Amino acid sequence: MERSDGECASSSENPRPWQSYHTVYTNAKAGMDGVDKEKVQKVVYEMSKGSKYFENEERKEAFIRQKIEHMRARCAKLTSLVISHYQKVADKRILELEATRDLSRSWLHVDMDAFYAAVETLSNPSLKGKPMAVGTMSMICTANYEARRFGVRAAMPGFIARKLCPELIFVPTNFTKYTYYSDLTRKVFCKYDPNFMAASLDEAYLDITEVCRERGISGIEIAEELRTSVYEEAGLTCSAGVAPNRLLAKVCSDINKPNGQFVLPNDRMAVMTFISSLPIRKIGGIGKVTEHILRDVFGINTCEEMLQKGSLLCAVFSHSTADFFLSVGLGLGSTNTPQARFRKSISSERTFSVTEDKALLYRKLEMLSADMQKEGLRGRTLTLKLKTASFEVRTRAVTLQKYISSSEDILKHASVLLKAELPVSLRLIGLRVTQFNEDKVRAPSDPTQKTLTNFMTSGHASKKIVGDQNSLGSDINDDCLIDDKETSVSLDVSETNNYEFGDPVCDNSLPDLNDENCSFSNKISEVEKIHENEVSPLLEGNSLVLRQEEGSCCDGVEEVDKDTTPDNKVGTSSNQKDQFIWLDDYKCSLCGTEMPPSFIEERQEHSDFHLAERLQKEESGSDLRILTHMERCVRTQRDHSASHRKRKKQKLFEKEGTHIPIDMFFAKRNRNF
Repeated sequence: MERSDGECASSSENPRPWQSYHTVYTNAKAGMDGVDKEKVQKVVYEMSKGSKYFENEERKEAFIRQKIEHMRARCAKLTSLVISHYQKVADKRILELEATRDLSRSWLHVDMDAFYAAVETLSNPSLKGKPMAVGTMSMICTANYEARRFGVRAAMPGFIARKLCPELIFVPTNFTKYTYYSDLTRKVFCKYDPNFMAASLDEAYLDITEVCRERGISGIEIAEELRTSVYEEAGLTCSAGVAPNRLLAKVCSDINKPNGQFVLPNDRMAVMTFISSLPIRKIGGIGKVTEHILRDVFGINTCEEMLQKGSLLCAVFSHSTADFFLSVGLGLGSTNTPQARFRKSISSERTFSVTEDKALLYRKLEMLSADMQKEGLRGRTLTLKLKTASFEVRTRAVTLQKYISSSEDILKHASVLLKAELPVSLRLIGLRVTQFNEDKVRAPSDPTQKTLTNFMTSGHASKKIVGDQNSLGSDINDDCLIDDKETSVSLDVSETNNYEFGDPVCDNSLPDLNDENCSFSNKISEVEKIHENEVSPLLEGNSLVLRQEEGSCCDGVEEVDKDTTPDNKVGTSSNQKDQFIWLDDYKCSLCGTEMPPSFIEERQEHSDFHLAERLQKEESGSDLRILTHMERCVRTQRDHSASHRKRKKQKLFEKEGTHIPIDMFFAKRNRNF
């Protein structure tokens, strides 16, 4: 592929362009300490150059650079007085966080060593000592430690791995086998903590406080004993970390890999000493984007420096994000055992070679539909995830009027969503089902409360339309609020295109401190403050459209597309105007994501994403808020109409001189007295 003039100029200015090319493939994992990083960067750069992945990485890098420049400009505008104020805020918050420190518990994080590769070696001893990777030439799931010495790692394309290590052996994945060995290890974990938290097939968190107290032994002995038991039970090695909280325990388990352990004492000074020189990238939740921002904007490289720059962090980031960074600087993490939570969603996805073959894409959908049925869960919202050949991620979602669980139903609706995207060249398809029927059982509702769709389609409202005003009638009775089971608003299909940055903390948590003022609230009291002119209910067909006044960027109510039918046919998603989303023409007022004005398509796609998210997640809350406002409108109009009829009736009787009704008789008599 020929280079453009710009690329040639860039190459002449920078004779080693690969040195600035950082991807997930160039990040070191356990067992890669002695790897020539520049050699790996060069190979990855040369093998990726000109590909769609390369173009997407360059696009993301450009976005990160613009984001960093924008944040630098914001920091430069901070006056000494403002910084002094936020220093006091940071100092106060540090004291409050320090008061929550809990050193009474011991957490152990266990991580299996190159799990998939170790299982394959256990099944085929001839692979021992040879560089081997589990996966294909397209993508690697994991690599053994012999392969990691060459720079081969998980999430790396196989053809790049083969360039780094020509002798690399590829073994196909076998998740049935991995699940079997995972169950063997979990039997051991149960002996030390019956309520252990499984983070994946190959790692788990154990609260060993009680077992240490009951047996009178230390965390070091428990870690050694557990690792020995895992090897005896499954024939596999693992690494362990013991610390006062889960965040530090995970960091500790990575220090002496493979087949090692590290124990951090339950002592504040030991924790602060350990955290002082710890690189920020070692902390779970701090990925490439957040690392770049903290380093290039604030000069933060270690966890201790987060406390030193606390004033800037509090000034620039939201309360929750600043708290997270300050907690990291103090070495604080979760110590409580999470309560059992009901499952909120189920998802499955498949990665494959880029294809436009419709038949193949539909076959992938069939496979995913079959996977979803295995759990036996019944949900109402179905989301389709697509990753295009250019690594662009799109999601389309539809909320159904009934719960579905069979593969036939899932495939039926997923096919409609996919059809709307064709023709398209894809490399990944995923499905997710949410809004399970168990949620409705757990959340008791008022049996007399009727859903918006039921109200609009029951005939009570449609019979009361007055002339061409499309206003609610005056004689709506209370019986219109009787509930019909499992019927709700059928939302139209929403689409979003976004680019994955793989950095959950940075992507979701970078709003200003005042961003909470622009968040959606489910409190009815807030909705009741909306002026009548801001939201006007109109009847259009069988749907209620709530219109939002321009200038209101927060208290918006979704627009339900009237073209969406009870058969859940795909409709056209409503578009939000940019002025409702972008603050200072740069930042999303809903999530804090920053996107330059030059990213026109991405900004529109980001707006569509929020629309889809709101339609799915706030359906029940929106129904309640809309009904609350509707009921006020109905009561007001009903009282007004009743008063109008009464006055009209009174004038009629007085004019015609007919018999006065008994209520009017007593009213007049009381006035005479």
